[in-house]
Amino acid sequence: MTETLAKPGGPSVAGESVATTIDYLVPTSRINRRFWAPGKEFNTGTYDSYPVTIHNARLAEKPFTLDEHGFCIASHKSNIRDFLDPAELERYPDEVVEVTKALTGCDLVLPMSGQLRSPKVGGKGIQPPAAEAHVDFNTATAQRVAQMMYDKANPEGPGYDRFIAFSLWRTFSPPPQDWPLALCDYRSVGDEDSASNVKVDVDEIPEGDALYAPIENEHLLPAATLFRFSENHRWYYYPDMTADEVIFIKFHDSDHSRAWRCPHTAFHDTSRPDANIRESYEFRAIAYFSKER
Repeated sequence: MTETLAKPGGPSVAGESVATTIDYLVPTSRINRRFWAPGKEFNTGTYDSYPVTIHNARLAEKPFTLDEHGFCIASHKSNIRDFLDPAELERYPDEVVEVTKALTGCDLVLPMSGQLRSPKVGGKGIQPPAAEAHVDFNTATAQRVAQMMYDKANPEGPGYDRFIAFSLWRTFSPPPQDWPLALCDYRSVGDEDSASNVKVDVDEIPEGDALYAPIENEHLLPAATLFRFSENHRWYYYPDMTADEVIFIKFHDSDHSRAWRCPHTAFHDTSRPDANIRESYEFRAIAYFSKER
């Protein structure tokens, strides 16, 4: 296995793969919740770190595609000059719509919200990288959110035959980044590998038994999907991402004849001694393929 190479007196160069670990849900974990508070997150699920090899997607024989693998990379130069400026970010949903229509062929995109992430949490609205194998929605949440958003935006609309819940992810810190994004090839993931993880928004993270206490109508809360380790999982990443690149990640494609979800996670790449602190922005939205009237 080829690891990161180093040029004497120069910057490091990404190799064919990185040997690292990814946190997975252990098979015995039962009460799986993610409490979210400003600047903090806490998972009640029980995780363990498993050794994995993350392959350099830039060296693959052919490009990764949404319908075969569940993710893809694309070139996109943003007009946002400062991703830490909330006023500037108000213009970003228009860019998400443009990119999504070009990548998927959908005719309608309804924006949701964006999230800044960095391991150096300090600014307002910045969350740490999500560091376990996951997909942001489970099937029930994706279906509920897609229908609710469509009905609100298009009460008299024709309806839709298909939708894709997704994230458009980019980093705006210079390469290489210390916490890159790893993506799992959809074809390597089995349905039996997954479990739901309920998201609970709070002002402060509970402690002790309160973390596991019953929650009224918990089944109606939004939920993500967590994954248990499998030796079949095949992981990839795009090293040295620039601010002019985006990754499209499927959370849920209602057409299950295609790759319909993509497990992903941040991982700490300690192989790059010249790595910069990752700063990234991800934006969630729903892409729709409308019915013909």
